[in-house]
Amino acid sequence: MMTEFEKMIRGESFNGIDTDLRLRRETARLACAKFNAHPSKGNLRHITRLFAEFGSVVIEPGFQCDYGSQIHLGKNVFINFHCVFLDSAPIHIGDDVLIGPGVHLYTVDHPRDAKLRALGECFTRSITIGNNVWIGGGAKILPGINVGNNAIIAANAVVTRHVEENERYFG
Repeated sequence: MMTEFEKMIRGESFNGIDTDLRLRRETARLACAKFNAHPSKGNLRHITRLFAEFGSVVIEPGFQCDYGSQIHLGKNVFINFHCVFLDSAPIHIGDDVLIGPGVHLYTVDHPRDAKLRALGECFTRSITIGNNVWIGGGAKILPGINVGNNAIIAANAVVTRHVEENERYFG
C-alpha cells in the first residue's frame, strides 16, 4: 500500500491532511523560517537542501514552500521577496529566470465536490517555467501550467493557460 506522499509524488489523488504530509510541510516551514528570520548565504542552505536540484539561485526573505523536495531550479534564478511555491507536484524552473515579489506557484488542486474537499482529497499538476522568463510581481501560476522560453508574465496576472515561447501574458 502506498503512502500519501508516494501517491502525491506519483501524481495520484492523495489526502493532504495526512499526518506524514503535515510533518513534511512543517519541516519545510521551519527551514524557510530559519532563512527568513536571518537571511544570509549560509542560512539559504536550510531551504536549498530541501530542493530536488538547484543551480545558482538568489532567494529573498519571505520564501515559503510546501515540501521543497519537488522544486527544480536552473542556473541564475532570482526569487524576489515573499514568494510561495506549493510543490506537491514538480516545479521546474529553467535558467536565467526572474521571479518578482509575491509570486505564487500552485501545483496542488482540490476536488470541486465539497464532501471530497472536506476529507482532504487533493490532486496535483506540475508547473514548468522555461529559460529567460520574467514573472512580474504578484503573479499567480495555477496547476499544470507551462511557460515557454523568453516569456514575460505581467505583474498580478493569474496564469490560467499555457504561455507560449516569447509570449507576453497579461492575464
